[in-house]
Order: sequence, then C-alpha cells, then structure tokens
Amino acid sequence: MASFPDSVNENDIGKAKFIGELLVPVAPFDQKSGREAWTVAFAPNGSYLAWSQGHRIVRLIPWSKCLKDFSMGHGGEGTNASSPRRLSRQNSDGGALIPAPGEPREHTIDCGDIVWGLAFGSSVPEKQSRCVNIEWHRFKFGQDQLLLATGLSNGRIKIWDVYTGKLLLNLMDHTDIVRDLTFAPDGSLMLVSASRDKTLRVWDLKDDGNMVKVLRGHQNWVYCSAFSPDSSILCSVGAGKAVFLWNMDKYTLIRKLEGHHNDVVSCEFSPDGALLATASYDTRVIVWDHHKATVLLELGHLFPPPSPIFAGGANDRWVRSVSFCPDGRHIASITDDKLVRFWSTEERAPEAIAPLSNGLCCAFSPEGSVLAAGTRDGSVHFWACPRSIASLQHTAWRCAG
Repeated sequence: MASFPDSVNENDIGKAKFIGELLVPVAPFDQKSGREAWTVAFAPNGSYLAWSQGHRIVRLIPWSKCLKDFSMGHGGEGTNASSPRRLSRQNSDGGALIPAPGEPREHTIDCGDIVWGLAFGSSVPEKQSRCVNIEWHRFKFGQDQLLLATGLSNGRIKIWDVYTGKLLLNLMDHTDIVRDLTFAPDGSLMLVSASRDKTLRVWDLKDDGNMVKVLRGHQNWVYCSAFSPDSSILCSVGAGKAVFLWNMDKYTLIRKLEGHHNDVVSCEFSPDGALLATASYDTRVIVWDHHKATVLLELGHLFPPPSPIFAGGANDRWVRSVSFCPDGRHIASITDDKLVRFWSTEERAPEAIAPLSNGLCCAFSPEGSVLAAGTRDGSVHFWACPRSIASLQHTAWRCAG
C-alpha cells in the first residue's frame, strides 16, 4: 500500500521547509501519558501562539515578536539559513526575552488538568451578545481584550486573560473531556465546546459565561467543531461517519453530510465560507460544498484507496487533523504515516510534504506563512507554507522550551 497514487513520483513532490520547533523540557515523567500537545492555536491578530505542551501546562508565546527577531537575523552570525537556529528560551518568570513596555509578554499557565482544547477569542465592543437577558457584566470586554479558552480532561473550561495570564472564568457543565473549543469569529465572544459527553455546549462569555444552549445529536464522542466565517453555521464531527451542520441563530440541526467511512476527527471552513474540509480515520480529507451537501474533492492518503469496509477499521493512515490556509487555496493534513502534506484545492496530489512522527494537530498562522503541528511528545514543529518560503528564508529557528 502506498502513500501516493501510482501516477505520482514521491521524489517529484516538493519538500516543505522546516523552520523550527518548540521542545518540551525533559523531565522524569515525560514518557507517561498526558504529555501530548493536543492543540496549538494562533491568536486571530497574530500576536500569540498558544502551545499545549502537556502535563497541564499551556505556554502563551508572542508570535509576531519571535518572527520579527528571527527575520532580523537575531543571533544569526555564522548561521546557515537552511538549518534551524537555536534560541534558548526560559519561561517568562525566568527573565529571558523580556519585552519592551507595551509589548506582549510570555506566560506559562498551569491549567490544573490535562489540556485537550485551546481557542482564542477577541471581543468587538459594538457586537451585541446573543443572550437577551443581560442586566450586568462582571467583566468589561474592550476591543483590546484577548481571551484564551482551555478545555480540560475533567470536563471544565477555563477562560484566561492572555495579556495577564489570569484566570477569568471556570465553566463546569460538561461531564467528560472537553476535546475542542471554538469561538464565533464575529467578536461576540460566543464559545462552543465539544466533549466526550456527546454534546456541544454554547457559552456567552459576555454574559459571564452563561451556557445558552446544549446541542444534542451526536451518538458518541464529539471531537471537533468549527464556525463558518460569518458565524451563522457550526460544523461538528466525532466518533461517527456523519458531519453535522448547525444553524447558530436558531441552534437547530441543518443537515448531516454523508461520505466518510470512519470516525471524523477534524473540520474547518475555508476563509470565504464556500468550502468545508473534514478529516477522517478512513484515510481521507473531503472538501465539501456544504451548501449543496456535495463532495468536491477527496484527498487520499492511502493507495489504492481502502474499500468502505476496510476504511472503517484500523489502519496506519488515520488522518488526525486538517487546516485551511488563510489564502483559501491550500490545505494541510496530519496523518499517522509520519507525513505532513500541503495540498492545493485544485489538485488531488500533495504540493509538498514533510516528515513528522506522532503528529496530532495542526494550524496555520493568521497570515498563512507558517504551519504549526503538535505531537504526542508535547513538541511543536513549524514549516514554511510552500507558497511562502521566499518570504521566510531568514526565519529559520530552533527554540528549546
């Protein structure tokens, strides 16, 4: 069984440019469960990277400042630009990389339990809450407010102030692992959580974290959810073959998309909302026209493709994560065959590949120039998006966590 079609020569596929990694500090318990980087996330404005480095710890790292330092060749004397640079980074309490006044600060957050989901949320002051019974607010969310939601193994969701690292809210209605979190991109601070308790819950953080709705329909664990760019539709996927689409004005199920042959574990809309990408253990990423409920493109990771009965079982090509590039024309996927693939939405073969062992999740930076991928050992690896290599030729770096 091959990773690529017979018509494709692997040697002809481009190699994505590796630019660095974040490494977890070595500790005696590192080999035990709980060290996984289940999620990495970028702030919408590109100011921060949130890194779940395992063992309850989340690092908030000023992303744009890092890229600026590296692109300016900081510490780069005698450095080969084709290999990652090494930058010794202590945590913010250690005094390394002290920012100038007014610049973002690095924070290390102990969430109290294993972290599964991460999501950034930012407020638009004039955007009204969808909750109609608001009489007062504990928090005044201004335009410069940036929040981080963390979904934990004990079913809790903790909301943090990114700029101070302080805990703001503790949401406690789920009864099992909170696997994924997503904020409505309209600035309303509506948060959706997906849980192994088979539910999705909708929270209004402008109303002190009030839970406004429980979305029921999944028969098993819910793995992932994603808002459409206009916040009107929510996609959710889980331990089942169906892709759920919800109307987020009425909180009702619109339809189910049928086409996968195994659990669907990751989903994301294109930036213009026209396309929906879903990743499954059936070895495929499907790109949908979700308005018409039709399959536009199948991105295969195993050839010849397994029949539905075999695709529904165990294999070594489970797709773990899919992410749309902000340019809307490229997609990245993480698979158990130890490869990262970069795809064009116009081709059925990958545009570029890169080696990655034990990958779990991936996310593009807001400007689309970098892909970050988290792994089972808690580390995060970074590649330049194939179309952005020229602009990042001086940003290679290596960062010890």
